[in-house]
Amino acid sequence: MFEIGGSLREARLKRGLTPADVQKAIRIRDRYLQALEEERWELLPGDAYVKGFLRTYADYLGLDGNLYVEEYNSRFARPDEPQLVPERFARGSSRFAGVGFFRPVVVVGVIVAIVAGFTAWQLSGSSHGKRGAPPTTSAPTTTASHHTAPRKKHRAKRHSAALPTRAVVVASRGNSWLWVRSNSAAGPTVYQGTLIQGRTLPVDLKGGPVWIRIGDPTSIDVRLGGKLVPGLPTQVGNVLLTRRGIRPA
Repeated sequence: MFEIGGSLREARLKRGLTPADVQKAIRIRDRYLQALEEERWELLPGDAYVKGFLRTYADYLGLDGNLYVEEYNSRFARPDEPQLVPERFARGSSRFAGVGFFRPVVVVGVIVAIVAGFTAWQLSGSSHGKRGAPPTTSAPTTTASHHTAPRKKHRAKRHSAALPTRAVVVASRGNSWLWVRSNSAAGPTVYQGTLIQGRTLPVDLKGGPVWIRIGDPTSIDVRLGGKLVPGLPTQVGNVLLTRRGIRPA
């Protein structure tokens, strides 16, 4: 057992740093840094943020961030803290995580149904005019209909395959604290920490979207399929990154 806040303050002072210096380096506001050093956990947003801030702050000072998180868990953590989203939505997120994979199949099925209906309508029209027309008049219509279906199927599959499956988060203009979770705010953590300026964080979107909490969005760029993606907030906030782009979360 050791004093969490006091040891953080002592390590900072030994390095000759002020809270403003630390805030500029790791993008955690000085009032949160002061709350950590004074062990005033009630001034912080919640247990998840306390642990993330503790790990980032301790690592920056050359300490063992995991050791500080373990000490906090053993003495102060609140296991009954509510989830970030209702449990019924959290349970459902994994069930629908792969829905994007089946979209091409659904699109093809709809197209086939449309073509079948169109063909039936053509055949129905041909049967009404059958008395005064040669029996071969319906053949060109049927042939044209059969040629239309594969062309539309091919176009739908090619459009779905064009969606990128990987993104890259880039700390282009400074450091930023990030919290990345799979599928939603209740999903498992993929990454948590400070992304140093010039570094990149690859993100896999094959299993579905990812939820991201960004400490300093103005320092960050997101590239999807090699292209810069708009939609980041101007201050601390949450986004959902999908294969189609970014939207608020």
